[in-house]
Amino acid sequence: MVLAMVCAPTPGTCLLKRGMTEIGAVAITASGVSRAFWMTVTSVTIWAGIFFLIGFMVSYMTVRSWADYSYVMPAGAFGYAILTLLAVLFLHENVTPKRWVGVLLICLACCWFGQTSADHRNAAMQKVRHERGTMILLQC
Repeated sequence: MVLAMVCAPTPGTCLLKRGMTEIGAVAITASGVSRAFWMTVTSVTIWAGIFFLIGFMVSYMTVRSWADYSYVMPAGAFGYAILTLLAVLFLHENVTPKRWVGVLLICLACCWFGQTSADHRNAAMQKVRHERGTMILLQC
């Protein structure tokens, strides 16, 4: 599930970017917005991007249900590195050396946080349940 959370938004974001590039600049007029809306709704590329982003959201919510946020967020951030690489390879975007350093720092941080346990809540929740149970017994 974590792998899906990391990998799904990358093609989704790239497809949305490609779809919006195909539509072009949107004129801020009634006819321009109407034209852009219609082209967006009928674009297969944009719908494919939305499909991948829905997959990301489902996997993200699933992972959040069993892992700490301090684990999920760095794991998801690794997707930014993949996205930058795909932006260069498929969207032909220019990425400056300063941005590549930022990507490297993100990757290093993800590796560092990835070595921690995914779920610290079980022990904490058991402690809270135990304390609540003790409190209930004391109140009776």
